[in-house]
Amino acid sequence: MRPRRKPPVRITSAEPGSSTNRRQREVRYLAMMGLCLMLIVLAWFLVRFYSTTAAVAMSAVALVIPPLAAIVANRR
Repeated sequence: MRPRRKPPVRITSAEPGSSTNRRQREVRYLAMMGLCLMLIVLAWFLVRFYSTTAAVAMSAVALVIPPLAAIVANRR
């Protein structure tokens, strides 16, 4: 059995590649939009039966998420 190699030592402070950066931004965007969708679905198919005020509050939070997700996705 061969010994495992150690990860390479970084000798630069250069930013990660653009493909890595883009992938991270896509994952963050999709996570935020998934949260938005989950809030809307939960608010109007489950929470509204218990508290209309809570459902409206969840919808208000979900309303703010898409613009923030776009800002996060377009930040470099």
